[in-house]
Amino acid sequence: MTLRLVEFVVAGNEASDLLPVRSAALLRAHGARRGFWTVLDEGPVEQCLALLLERADGEWVAHHVAADAGRENGRTEDGEALAHHDGWVYVFGSHFGSKAGPLRPRRAFVARFREDEAAQGTLPLHVVRNRFRLHRAVNDALAAAPLTPLPPGERVRQRFIVETLARGTARAKSWVSRLAEDDLPLNVEAAAFTPAGTVLLGLRFPVTAEGEPILVELAGVADMFRADDAGPGWPRALGAYALTGVTPAGTLTGFRAIAPTPDGGYAAVIGSIDAVGKGSVLLDDHPHGGEVTSRHVRFRLDVGPDARVAGKLVAELAPFHHVEGLAELDGRCYYVTDEDHRVALWVG
Repeated sequence: MTLRLVEFVVAGNEASDLLPVRSAALLRAHGARRGFWTVLDEGPVEQCLALLLERADGEWVAHHVAADAGRENGRTEDGEALAHHDGWVYVFGSHFGSKAGPLRPRRAFVARFREDEAAQGTLPLHVVRNRFRLHRAVNDALAAAPLTPLPPGERVRQRFIVETLARGTARAKSWVSRLAEDDLPLNVEAAAFTPAGTVLLGLRFPVTAEGEPILVELAGVADMFRADDAGPGWPRALGAYALTGVTPAGTLTGFRAIAPTPDGGYAAVIGSIDAVGKGSVLLDDHPHGGEVTSRHVRFRLDVGPDARVAGKLVAELAPFHHVEGLAELDGRCYYVTDEDHRVALWVG
């Protein structure tokens, strides 16, 4: 596959995920014929939304979107995954921590906004921090599934789980009741809603003992934003599934991106469980999960009794190790890669 590079500088930061713009009003406001949302790494989510837009003359431009999360301004970080549902764009935090741990409660959030409102000035952004409720639901689903997750390694367990519990206990945080010493740290990297309104979360970690990437299906995500007298509801995990047949032998691969396809299936990018050369304790324990190039794959959510879902390879994306988002749009493939201090969009 031959790819054309389009480079942007957006707030001096790199990008995660790629979500096609569906709002005709938003495209008109920018004189664009097509566009994509992306979320920038590390900062508060209200400072990290951006549009990558192709104008009518074919020129690509980037637009850093001004957003306001109200009382939640400055209280989140590390948005990783974007998904459309019922007129909203959802943003999922990684629910992870730094590469050396511990888990960070600021990363355990889900946000959403109305896409049309991004054409009208400062974008109202609704943020719900779940204080490890999603962590608990996913870990319980992993424990109940007929899958064997890869043991995280003692150093990972100490840095991500034991240290998080110790810090929370020392600070009398109520969320410590939602963590257990035998939990797995979660790194959410991808998300896509199903036609039934559930969401598939693609995990970069954990993976199965065979090294295959894991999906977790959640119901009730929209209930987190409920504003009636009952207060917010919290997501329920319906199952955890392994994507089979697409991981190279002797390696570990996690999800990097998921996107629904018009035929009712899903496209995805799989790749390394963490970046090499950046002090990852995951790779200290599992070095064969690092030097893995990205792959474009497809699957349908046909779950077998063993909780496996069959995947199919679409394209090897070597030499890239760091593809963070994909979109299949108008007969073309678009990928965004994680680059230092720039956004790189590759058009196939």
